Parts: sequence; structure tokens; C-alpha cells
Amino acid sequence: MKYFLKNCTGILLIMFLFNLHVHAQNGWVSLFDGKSLDGWKVGDNASTFSVDSGRIKVNGKTAHLFYEGPVNNHNFKNFEFKAEVMTRAHSNSGIYFHTQFQQGGWPAKGYEVQVNNSHTDWRRTGSLYGIDDVKEVIAPDDVWFTEYIKVQGKHITIKINDKTVVDYTEPDNIEKPANGIGRFISNGTFALQGHDPGSTVYFKNIMVKPLAD
Repeated sequence: MKYFLKNCTGILLIMFLFNLHVHAQNGWVSLFDGKSLDGWKVGDNASTFSVDSGRIKVNGKTAHLFYEGPVNNHNFKNFEFKAEVMTRAHSNSGIYFHTQFQQGGWPAKGYEVQVNNSHTDWRRTGSLYGIDDVKEVIAPDDVWFTEYIKVQGKHITIKINDKTVVDYTEPDNIEKPANGIGRFISNGTFALQGHDPGSTVYFKNIMVKPLAD
């Protein structure tokens, strides 16, 4: 019996270490388990988000899905983030960072990184929305592409399929609203945007690598 228990303990330890290696390889940690929206929270219009064949499907009324899970206590300052994304024709979405949960409306806190290859909005995928906008279409619809965001101090880098499209440093004297909430470097969580019922966007392999302050 002791031999059996010892072997079982060894097997369980190996499985644990292998799982840890898979989910935190080179510092990268998964935020989406591919099966459920565990660790994520949405307020109004929750049906906009669903899990479809290992992907987060976004389609429906305006809504935002906030990461509220255990990784870094869903509070990130300096980080690298990446996700595989696919848009359908005429679709719009976005990835927010340094944001916080709110029940409805457009997130008041944090920056938005645009997801849009053919929507009527001229700000295309990779734009740091309203701050450093991209007019060029980098990725086509109906094809998976990688959207990457890095924040280190005041410096923001955005890449689409390893192509740098935004290299922005927030000014030290940026004007901040009186209530302290707005579009500026701070800290917070991530959110995926459901823009409108005519937009369909998919996300998978959503990963983060927290970086030292």
C-alpha cells in the first residue's frame, strides 16, 4: 500500500508540474480555460458573450466582459498580453486594459486597443483608440491573427502578427479628469468589448505575462 501511495503521489506531482509548465510557460499565464467564462464577469447584456468550440464568441448588444479571475488578483500594471482574434466582416470589438468592472456602458477607466478590420469606424485593429490610431488594415476578416499589448511604465507597444503598429509613451503632464477615472496609465484588469449586434468576433488563447514594476 505504501508503495502504491508513493507512486500515486509521484504521478500527481508530475501532473501538477506539467500543468503548471503548460499554463505558465516562460511567465505566460492563460486567462481563459477554453471551456467556460469562469474568471470573467459581465454586467448588462451578458448573452453577448459565449463559449463556442474553445473560443469566446462575441455577438450581441453592447457589453463588456471583464477578467475578474485569480491571476495577479486581476490587477495588472506592467504586463505583456496576447490573444488570437478573428473578426467577421463589418465587425468591431476591442481589448481594454487598466480598466475596472462596471455594470454597463463604455468602460470609463483604461485604454482600449481596437479590433476592427472592416467596420465603418476608420480606426483599425491595433489602434490605441483615440490616442494613437491606425488607419491601415493589417489583418483580414475571417483569419486568425495575434494581437499583442505591452505596457512598461508609461510605454505602450501594440503589435499585430509581430508587426509593431503603435509605439506610444504617455506624457508625464497628461491631463486627468477630476474624478481620477479616464484614459491614462494606471492599473487594473482587461475587458473584451461587444460593440453591436452586427459584429461577430472570436477570441482564444488569451494570455498574460505580468512584469515587474
